Amino acid sequence: MIRLDKLLSDAGLASRRELKTILKTAAVCVNGRPVTDGAFKVDPAADRVTFRGEPVEGPRRVVLMLHKPAGYVSSTEDPRDRTVMELIPELLLRQGVVPVGRLDKETEGLLLFTNDGELAHRLISPKHGIEKRYYARHEGTAGEADAAAFAAGLELRDGTRCLPAVLRPLGPGESEITVTEGKYHQVRRMMAARGHTVTYLRREAEGPLTLCGLPLGELRELTAEEIELLYNITKAPN
Repeated sequence: MIRLDKLLSDAGLASRRELKTILKTAAVCVNGRPVTDGAFKVDPAADRVTFRGEPVEGPRRVVLMLHKPAGYVSSTEDPRDRTVMELIPELLLRQGVVPVGRLDKETEGLLLFTNDGELAHRLISPKHGIEKRYYARHEGTAGEADAAAFAAGLELRDGTRCLPAVLRPLGPGESEITVTEGKYHQVRRMMAARGHTVTYLRREAEGPLTLCGLPLGELRELTAEEIELLYNITKAPN
């Protein structure tokens, strides 16, 4: 048994504070009877809870896309730095979303969040080879030799071997890089290994998803079709 207001909040209907107002309108019913007390106990497995005639289900799967700005670390908490969790509205935080993978503090771009642990694991796992595409500004001009080194599987300065990746020079001081793994500061270290220090980095795509005009610092919820695409590319049962 759980409190009615907790069930409604977990379902993403509204915040606890907003629910006090909603409940006063008698818009919520339990087994057909209006209930105005948020402390009323319900059994999610046995009781039928509705809001304005529509059934209220338990916690739902949430997948978000954030256009991460620089200056935030991709952690749920940090004693020194601001975290990306500060950019997520309270109502969505209560759904239990966490970052999927990481972008380093000074890197901008596409960062996913979800409360679906299975999906998060599959997206992070290197065995699925999910492509992540970045735009980089850097010192010097990348050329064919750099692209060939990336394609062969670059060795970093500390001896770490990277999987084959794609480097597409865009002109003086600009490149597009696509990798299928997520080693620590990988793109920056790969470019540094070729003598091209990165001065700006933005993740523009992950798998079939792109920023597609999402403003810096903004987020949106993925559609059911987009979530299905993510499951399809990782061959996970939906």
